[in-house]
Amino acid sequence: MNTLFKNANVYIDGVFSRTDLSVCDGVVAFGSRDIFYDRIIPSDSYTVLPGFTDVHVHFREPGFSYKETIASGSLAAAHGGYTAVCTMPNLNPAPDTLSNLRAQLIAIDNDAVIKVIPYGTITLEEKGEVLSEMDKIYPFVAGFSDDGRGVQSREMMKSAMFKAKSLNKVIAAHCEDNSLLFGGYIHDGVYAKQHGHRGICSESEWKQIERDIALAEETGCSYHVCHISAKESVELIRKAKARGVDITCETGPHYLVLDENDLQEDGRFKMNPPLRSTEDRLALIEGILDSTVDMIATDHAPHSAEEKSRGLEKSLMGVVGIETAFPVMYTHFVKTGKITMKKLMELLHYNPCKRFKIDNSFEEGKKANFTVFALDEEYEINPEDFLSAGRATPFAGNRVYGKCMMTFCEGMEAYTDLSLRERTAE
Repeated sequence: MNTLFKNANVYIDGVFSRTDLSVCDGVVAFGSRDIFYDRIIPSDSYTVLPGFTDVHVHFREPGFSYKETIASGSLAAAHGGYTAVCTMPNLNPAPDTLSNLRAQLIAIDNDAVIKVIPYGTITLEEKGEVLSEMDKIYPFVAGFSDDGRGVQSREMMKSAMFKAKSLNKVIAAHCEDNSLLFGGYIHDGVYAKQHGHRGICSESEWKQIERDIALAEETGCSYHVCHISAKESVELIRKAKARGVDITCETGPHYLVLDENDLQEDGRFKMNPPLRSTEDRLALIEGILDSTVDMIATDHAPHSAEEKSRGLEKSLMGVVGIETAFPVMYTHFVKTGKITMKKLMELLHYNPCKRFKIDNSFEEGKKANFTVFALDEEYEINPEDFLSAGRATPFAGNRVYGKCMMTFCEGMEAYTDLSLRERTAE
């Protein structure tokens, strides 16, 4: 199908331009062409952006398909404007050997509507005891992570970094010192004390980041820190970058918009790391502004309704976010003038693609990888509208701007809003 977006506001190389955008046989062209279009879409109110890239999602297949599948997760991603994601390896079987990875690769080939690139584990079964078959699985993975578990042994992480460096791959670390957890499940702050909850101290995060920074300096490994939440983590990474350490990091929209003051006695506010203090949130924002924080990643982590219905103490950790990340960030940061759209595209597209060597380009003459948003459309976030199998979001009921109308990936329509689905050439 040949599609023409008539007079769209197109983001090209950091600049918006009013132009016609056509997709003919899956290939992008700027300006209309003298051909038959199956569909002409008046696009004065639409903005075309490069497809987003999320380097931290959980699609739960294989092993936990009742929570999410490659099919539902990738469709949800397309609904959020994403055309490439990296899936975390806390699966069953974990992708720690080539044989175990194969089940996930087959599901991706069969069911994904966008680019889905898995991580391999750092250690066998993510137990932190024996390195995974890194030298066999590296051609098929975005990098190595034991996400959900911090690697507790310094020597094990050092060995993993040396191996990853030899393979030219990134170590993406979930940083958590188990000896400092003490059964906590929300931030060890004012809310926890006032409501009788066990807290997770910030040191459990930043202490392991501090250890790993020293190891990254020693080994020369490309090191990426997952979902940072604490002000100390920001400062450690800022100083490491100033020293020339090969380090990047991510944070999530919920850590930038919410903090412990927003907590409710509801499982949709429970994630790991937890929502921390106002001071931590402001430090993360400052990290965005000075480029200490390189990218936004959702840590999209769906669970069943029952698993998230047990309150703050007993619900499982994790919230969904891939369908709300752009509108939340656009509403709270771009529309308020805190950051530019160019900066948001760096966080959601350019920086993750560069760091993890992901080809997700939006260029003339190449297969279409872009998303179309109605930026001025305001709506209320309703989890029942999600295409993800997960529904637990701390943003339920929030009013935001920016509705995804269509997403193309590799020249194919990955998602189309119902209001556009029936339009044909006039």
